[in-house]
Amino acid sequence: MLNRHLSSSYRRPLSPHVLAQQDQRYGRDKFRQLDQELPTPNEQRTASGAPGHAYWQMKADYNISVEIDETTGPMPKLTGKETITYHNQSPDKLDYLWLQLDQNIFEPGSDANQIRTGTIGDSVSLDQVSKWVKPFEGGYKITSVTDASGGKLKYTINKTMMRIDLPKPLAPGGTYAFKVEWWNWINDRMKVGGRGGYEYFPEEDNYIYTIAQFYPRMAAYMDYSGWMHKQFLGAGEFTLDFGDYTLSITVPGDHVVASTGVLQNESAVLTGEQRSRLAKARTASAPVFIVTPDEAKKNEAKSADAKKSVGKKTWTYKATNVRDVAFANSRKFMWDGMNQPVGEGSKAGVTNVLCMSFYPKEGNPLWEQYSTKVVAHTIKTYSKYTCDYIYPVAQSIHTDRIGMEYPMICFNGGRPEKDGTYSERTKYGMIGVITHEVGHNFFPMIINSDERQWTWMDEGLNTFVQYLTEQEWDRDYPSWRGKPRNIVDYMKGDPNAAPDKVKARIEPIMTNSESITQFGNNAYGKPCTALNILRETVMGRELFDHAFKTYCERWKFKHPTPADFFRTMEDASGVDLDWFWRGWFYTTDHVDISIENLKYKRMDPRDPLQAEKLKREDKSARSAGPQPRAQQDRCAASGGGTRPQHQGFLQPLRSDHRHGARCDGVREMEERPEARRTRAAERRPAPL
Repeated sequence: MLNRHLSSSYRRPLSPHVLAQQDQRYGRDKFRQLDQELPTPNEQRTASGAPGHAYWQMKADYNISVEIDETTGPMPKLTGKETITYHNQSPDKLDYLWLQLDQNIFEPGSDANQIRTGTIGDSVSLDQVSKWVKPFEGGYKITSVTDASGGKLKYTINKTMMRIDLPKPLAPGGTYAFKVEWWNWINDRMKVGGRGGYEYFPEEDNYIYTIAQFYPRMAAYMDYSGWMHKQFLGAGEFTLDFGDYTLSITVPGDHVVASTGVLQNESAVLTGEQRSRLAKARTASAPVFIVTPDEAKKNEAKSADAKKSVGKKTWTYKATNVRDVAFANSRKFMWDGMNQPVGEGSKAGVTNVLCMSFYPKEGNPLWEQYSTKVVAHTIKTYSKYTCDYIYPVAQSIHTDRIGMEYPMICFNGGRPEKDGTYSERTKYGMIGVITHEVGHNFFPMIINSDERQWTWMDEGLNTFVQYLTEQEWDRDYPSWRGKPRNIVDYMKGDPNAAPDKVKARIEPIMTNSESITQFGNNAYGKPCTALNILRETVMGRELFDHAFKTYCERWKFKHPTPADFFRTMEDASGVDLDWFWRGWFYTTDHVDISIENLKYKRMDPRDPLQAEKLKREDKSARSAGPQPRAQQDRCAASGGGTRPQHQGFLQPLRSDHRHGARCDGVREMEERPEARRTRAAERRPAPL
C-alpha cells in the first residue's frame, strides 16, 4: 500500500517474507507464522509480548454508599450514590466519559431482551405468560448526575451505556470528579436470573443477597480500542480499569455483610466475641467460626416484628487496586475463616490471606467441611503457577446453582439435599465451582484481560489452572475439563450432519463472546485442553511453567491481549508455537491422523536355498492373504532374524549361532492393494 505513494527511487524490493505471503500456497500452509493475524508491535505492546516503555492505562476511584430496603416496596430495593474520580493516564484528550449501566440489561427494551429467542410448546405456564405480559423492570433509575460541586452534567443513556459530556476536555494527566445517584429494584435471581440478585426463603421470610454490577461504573479506555462500550448482552462479561474503592453498605441491623475489601468498622457491626474470633481466624491454620451456627439460627428465626425492630447498620469496606466490587448480605449467614500464607520465598515477602466463607444452614454439612479449605488451597496453588495473590482476603459466598466472580469475593453453588445428604456429583461440583470462581481472582481480576472480546483469556486460562489445582487437591479428582479425551466429541462436530455442516455449530476460540454457539466448550474446555497438551506434550512442564508464569508476572494489574499471551509464551520458552495457536485458536481443525500404507519388513538369510524357500512362501502368502503370526515366525524358524511383536514395527535383530544362521539383508512385503483399500475405507478422523 505504501509503495504506491513512493517514487520509484525510494521503492525497495519485496522481501522474501512478503513474496512468500503472496504465494498461492501461503493460505493453505498450516505452519505459516501469525504475522498477518497479530497486531503490529508498538511502544505500548512489544514484539516479545511484554508491556512497552510507553504502556499506559486509566484509573478510576470510587466512594460508594448503598442501602438495601426489603420492607417498604413490592420487592427489595437498592438505593445508591457515588463519587467517581477519573484519572486520564492516557496521551489522549477526552471530550466525554462512558459508564457501564449493566443493571439496564433487565429493561424490557435492552438489546439482550430484544434478541432473546425461544420456543412455545403445546402448553405454557402462567408464570411464563406473566413474564411476557409484564417483564421485570430492573434497570437503573438515574436521579442525578453532577460535577463535584453539584452542578448538573449533560448525560445520554444508550441502553447499558451512559455518556457524560464534559464541560471541557479532560487533558492527559488530568483528573475529573463527578457524582451519580440512582435506585433500582433488586432482581429475584431464582425467577429472573442474573449474575447477582436475591434468593428468597418464603418459609422463613428471609433473603440472601448477592449484589454485583450494582453501580454505574467507568467503561475501560484502552490503547488498542479506545472506549470499551459494547452493549452488555449477558454472555460477554466486562473489562474494567483498576482503582481504589470505599464502599458503605446499609442493611437491616441483624444482617451479616461480606464484601470486596477489608472491613473498616468492626466495632460498630460485630460483637466483642465475634471480633475476638475474627482476630483468631487471621492466624488460624484451620477454619474458625466468626458467626457461629447458633448465632445464625437465632438470627433467621426472628419474628416479623422482631426483624422490623433491629434497626439498621452500615458496614464499611475499603479495597485498593481492584477493578470492581461486590457484596453479599443475609441474616442467615454463618461465617468462618482461616489464614493462608502466600509468597514464601518471594522478593515481596509473605502475604497472609484471610480466607473466608459465608453460608446458611442449607449449605451444610458440605460448606462447613470444605468451602474455606478449598479457598485456601486455590489461593496457594494458583499463586504457584501464576503470580502471588496480593489481596488481604478471599471469600466464598453460598448460593443456589450459580458461580460468579468479583475481586476478593465470589458467589458459588453447591447445596445438599434438605436432609443434609449429598451425592459425589454435588460434592465435587461444589469444590470445582469454588476453585474456579476463587481462581478468577487471578484471571481476570489481577491479570486483567478483556472478557467482552476474548472470553477464553479469563475463562480458558482459569479453567486450565483450575484443572491443575483440582489434581493437586486430589490426584483422582474427576475434573470435568482438561483431559484431551473429554473434548474429542466437541471438536469432531456433528457426525450426523451433512459433510459441509459437520462443524456448523463450532467456532474458533478467537471468536467474540456474543457469537459463540457452544460457550462452555469454546471458551472453557477447548483452551483448557490446548494448554494442557501444550504443557504435557508440546513444550514440557519446565518450559511451559516458566513461560506461563512470565506472562502472569508481566501482565498482572495490566490489560493483556491474545497477542501478548501468544508472544510471551514463545519469547520466554524459545519455542515456535505459531502453528499451535493457528490450529487450536484460529481454526476449528482437529488432529487428523490415519494410516495410509502398511509395510512388513524382515531380515532375509544369505543362504540361497533358504532365500528361495522364503520367496515361495511369500508368493503363497500373497495368494492366501495376510497371515501375520506365520509371517512373524518365518525368520526365527529359519534360524535367525527378527520376530516382530507388532506387525509393522521392526524389532531388534537376533542371531541364533546355535543353528549357524545369520540374517543380513532386508526384504519387505507390502500389504495387498485390496487390504489397503479396505483399511482406507474404514479410516476415521482422530480428533484430539
